[in-house]
Amino acid sequence: MHSLVRRYIKTAVIFLFVGLIIGLRMVVERDLLSRAPDAFETSAHTHAILVGFVMMMILGVALWLFPRAARDERGYDPRVASIAYWFLTTGTAVRIAGELAESFFTLGSMGWIVVAASIAQVLGIGLFFFTMWSRIRPAGSHIREAKGERF
Repeated sequence: MHSLVRRYIKTAVIFLFVGLIIGLRMVVERDLLSRAPDAFETSAHTHAILVGFVMMMILGVALWLFPRAARDERGYDPRVASIAYWFLTTGTAVRIAGELAESFFTLGSMGWIVVAASIAQVLGIGLFFFTMWSRIRPAGSHIREAKGERF
């Protein structure tokens, strides 16, 4: 397994635990302290789980399993996949931290930071699929399909 794949997958697991801790805190406050989570906490929890864990895991596994780039292929660039990782990881972490800070301290000034972090998330996912597009291709299945095999 390539180091970039491991980085995506291990980061996904870290975000899973961040999301679980946020969720545990929210359920304790709701059920034991009668305090409902606000929209910022809910968004932080959702982004930790869905973007931080699920999306990072999907991207890491895709990077691992998709057909390898041909030697002469110019479309896939692992440096772009690495840049995408940093945009997505930083964007997700800053978004979670910014929304939690807004929830706990009602700063009112985290809006631009959260928006910038959201833009980084979108750029990261966009860059990833931009560089992976050429790797989304048949790896022998088109030959079996031509022979009439169904799957």
